[in-house]
Amino acid sequence: MNERSSVGELAERLRGELNRYSDGEKLPSSRQLVERYRVSPVTVSRALGVLVAEGLVVTRPGAGAFRAPGAGGRARPVVGDTSWQEVALSAESTAEAVPRTVDASGVLATLAAPPAGVIEFNGGYLHPSLQPERAMSGALARAGRRPGAWGRPPVEGLAELRDWFARGIGGAVTAAEVLVCSGGQNALTTALRALAGPGAPVLVESPTYPGMLAIARASGLRPVPVPVDTEGVRPELLAEAFRATGARVFVCQPLFQNPTGAVLAAGRRREVLALAREAGAFVVEDDYIRRLAHQDSGPLPGPLAAEDTEGVVVHVCSLTKATSPSLRIGCLAARGPVLERLRAIQVVDHFFVPRPLQEATLELVGAPAWPRHLRAVAAELTERRTAMATALRAVLPELALTHLPLGGYHLWLRLPDGADEGALAAAALRRGVAVAPGRPYFSAEPPAPHLRLTYAAVASTAEVAEGVKRLGEAWSEVRG
Repeated sequence: MNERSSVGELAERLRGELNRYSDGEKLPSSRQLVERYRVSPVTVSRALGVLVAEGLVVTRPGAGAFRAPGAGGRARPVVGDTSWQEVALSAESTAEAVPRTVDASGVLATLAAPPAGVIEFNGGYLHPSLQPERAMSGALARAGRRPGAWGRPPVEGLAELRDWFARGIGGAVTAAEVLVCSGGQNALTTALRALAGPGAPVLVESPTYPGMLAIARASGLRPVPVPVDTEGVRPELLAEAFRATGARVFVCQPLFQNPTGAVLAAGRRREVLALAREAGAFVVEDDYIRRLAHQDSGPLPGPLAAEDTEGVVVHVCSLTKATSPSLRIGCLAARGPVLERLRAIQVVDHFFVPRPLQEATLELVGAPAWPRHLRAVAAELTERRTAMATALRAVLPELALTHLPLGGYHLWLRLPDGADEGALAAAALRRGVAVAPGRPYFSAEPPAPHLRLTYAAVASTAEVAEGVKRLGEAWSEVRG
């Protein structure tokens, strides 16, 4: 068997041999398959991944691969009725047309490199010292040498990568319900384009990620704010917003929300899904930061998509935040007719995600260095969060830190009433520290002035302390 076609060929042979085994019976070990077919262990692993994605085989770490129950005539997991989506996807909005304005300032603030000597408290990505550069370089090199690595991938994404994302989501989500995308921003853009037509209202958390507001406005949508508190979006206000607007989409970040860091409370999770279903609406779940939980976070709640059986949730996640701004790999997951619309828009816009990047991602997340990297980053972010919170309480007690997140990389500060957040940001930059004013995080008038500070883009806790010191000097200036 030549290596170029070995994965597909081996998968086909194993597929044909499954009838020899009963449901749940163990297949030959990877070593036996390597010896029998004279292929590499990687080829065996990838071929089994194809069968896993097809629902024909299940793997159990440390135990091996087994024929999936009912693999001969495999039925999909029993889920709720998704026919309601035909109404949601076809309903015409009666809203007036909204101009498609594009304000990228909130996004550019996290993308632009700061001037030399400026401490970056407004960055949106890990500092180079926290990025797994060696692991990524090795993964890319190995992926590039694979026969067929530069060929055309399936438009939905490589089966093994879709399966990896599906297992990370959990619940009844399968690889067949996953699309590989070019990062979270691309996935959010595709989702909003699929779910709402120009002029339609879209419910958003308030405050929320400026990049999502930019997507909505560039698509001619009307962002309608729904306030959040330390336990996430407020269900009673979400219900009121659905009734008042007739919106068919709600975009939320249930885990370590940007910018507040809030985690959607357990009782509210059920309410959000029930309210959306009652309104015939979709919930776009932006699960952007799950892999950057802190050491003291404890067990994390699963994605909303894992609890959804009726196709309410369109799940978005990305590996970019946990790796590098240039590893733009993420996924969309959905159930029901909406999946085909998402797929069509993704194909029209991008054709597919480059195969070398997908292959490199598989190499990265499948290597022993991957869990080590996540543990190391968790430790670093925990230390930096504690250092920043401690420094702020000592230097700037007037700036209220009402919630200390246990994941992510930012703190959300409320300034005293009447404070000029823009003037403070400008004064801080003159002293060599870049911060993000709160205004771009609100889709309507903000209730108070705020700042968002990040600690992932700095080099060390010493730089955190120096940055807070400079911010304190700027506050003294603007306060007079």
